[in-house]
Amino acid sequence: MYSREINGGEHTFGVSGKLIRNVLVMYDHQTRTLWSQFLHEGVEGELTGVKLEVLPAVQTKWTAWRELHPDTKALDKDGGYLGDPYAGYYGDDRAGVIGESNRDDRLRTKDLVVGVNIDGSPKAYAVDALADIDLLNDQLGGRDVLLFFEGETRTALLYDRNVGGEPLTFSIEGAPAGIQTTLIDDQTGSRWSAFTGRALDGELQGVVLQRIPSHLSFWFAWTDWNPQTALYGG
Repeated sequence: MYSREINGGEHTFGVSGKLIRNVLVMYDHQTRTLWSQFLHEGVEGELTGVKLEVLPAVQTKWTAWRELHPDTKALDKDGGYLGDPYAGYYGDDRAGVIGESNRDDRLRTKDLVVGVNIDGSPKAYAVDALADIDLLNDQLGGRDVLLFFEGETRTALLYDRNVGGEPLTFSIEGAPAGIQTTLIDDQTGSRWSAFTGRALDGELQGVVLQRIPSHLSFWFAWTDWNPQTALYGG
C-alpha cells in the first residue's frame, strides 16, 4: 500500500497493462509516469526515480480484521469475493507470465515468503518455517526487528523492537490465541497486543511499536527482485 501524495500533490493511479519481471506496472494520471509496484518507484516519465511512501498494511482474513476493526467499510464486489480466478495458478509451477529471472533452489518456486528489505538488506522468511515458531526476535539492516506470524490467518507482522533507543526482547505470553495473542517483553514485563503492537499494560503502557513494511510473496518473485536475499533458516 502506498501514499498517493507526491511532492505535496495528490495523484491518482491506474494499471498500465505492462509488466516488469512479472510485476504490475502502474501509471499516474497527472504525469503519465510509469511506476514499478515492487520498487514503489517511478521508472519512466517525468517522475522517474521518485519513491512512493510505503504504508504498512495487514494481509489477513476478513474474520480477524473485522473483529479488530468492526466499523470497517468493505468494497461491494457483488459476489466477487466468493471465488478466486487465480486459484489454478497458485497450484502449479508457473513462474508468472515470463518465467524466472533468477533461479534460486533454496526454496520451491512458489513457496510463500514474508519479504522485507531494510536499507538495502533484503531477507525472506519462509511461511512454512514461521508456522513452527510464531515469534522471532531478529536483526536486519542494522535494526532490531520482531516478526509475529499467526498461522490460522497467515498473518505476518513485522515491528521495530526498539523503544527509547533500547531493543526489547519479546515472547508470547501463554499460548497463541489468534488476534488476542499477547506478548511480553523481557526488559519491563509489559504486555503487548501482537496484532497491533500496542503495550496493553505495564511500564510501557500505550507505547506502539513501529511497523516495518513487508509483504507476502512467492519465492521466485522475491528472488527475481532481490537476488542477494538472505533467507531465514537457509
